[in-house]
Amino acid sequence: MSSGTGTDRGLSVPFLVDPEHEDLAEHIEKRRFFWLDLQGPTDEQLHRLALKFGLHPLTVEDAKTFSQRPKIEEYGSYIFLIAYGVDPGTSSGGPLLRELHMIISGHFVVTIHRRPLKALEELRARYDEHPLRGEQFLVYKILDAMTSTFFPVLTRIDFDIDEIEEQIVAEPSEEILKRIFSIKRDLVAMRRVVSPERDVFARDAERIGEIRGLQGDSRLYFRDLYDSLNRVSELVDSYRDLLSGAADLYLSTVANRQGEVNKQLTIIATIFLPLTFLTGFFGQNFTFLTNHLLDTTWSFIVFGLGLLLISILGFLFYFRRKRWM
Repeated sequence: MSSGTGTDRGLSVPFLVDPEHEDLAEHIEKRRFFWLDLQGPTDEQLHRLALKFGLHPLTVEDAKTFSQRPKIEEYGSYIFLIAYGVDPGTSSGGPLLRELHMIISGHFVVTIHRRPLKALEELRARYDEHPLRGEQFLVYKILDAMTSTFFPVLTRIDFDIDEIEEQIVAEPSEEILKRIFSIKRDLVAMRRVVSPERDVFARDAERIGEIRGLQGDSRLYFRDLYDSLNRVSELVDSYRDLLSGAADLYLSTVANRQGEVNKQLTIIATIFLPLTFLTGFFGQNFTFLTNHLLDTTWSFIVFGLGLLLISILGFLFYFRRKRWM
């Protein structure tokens, strides 16, 4: 269990991380705005939370059900919200997404997640030392912290795509193709949550500012969230296009290299074709050949070696004229 408060001037908000039952009851009795953060709560903990805060059964069901689409649902005195971020430390192709459930009211903010969220830890550490502008500002900063996690991952993907394109031109390999598909899975995962979350904030973000008892602030904050999500969505789409282009470049480069190999093998086979014919023809044991044509040294040099050399030089000259070599 850990807790902290904003200090000095501005709003002082207690931060409760997986508190004990008695600590939570004490803060509820004070009727002072606080932030409660729960990581992987049990069904029993959520049930107790529902009794203390008067939560609707559907809220409890949603709070413990993960892998949902982003949404905002209003339940009279509070709002239930599902938002997403990513873990920048996750390697490409790994479990990248981080789902956050929020219960927002005029007296508290509850955040629920299954895995540690470094972005929220850093946010709490920052405002242990600096005051908050207001209650609604805290809600904005939590959502902004989650949204901001996308940008380091997208920056890394940008560098990866540039590196992949250079490697494809230098030396394409199956490892590069695996890397392309791995990054593509990351982009698909992000696009699956970013686009609906952007639409949710475009349509319903103002409902957060209308919660009874929640200290108001400029609604431009939530417009900023929409702009950030819109930028993330555009970057994801552009990087998907670049990655598709890299995959096409890989396939065309491999096909061109295979074509070069096939051309060289064809040239070799073509050169040996007349050689095979000539050696086969003069290798026949007919009396006329052995007694009349191939019975002297000069005939051996002219017919036996000369024709072979002439055929090779002739094909080489023809290939160069056609620019096949």
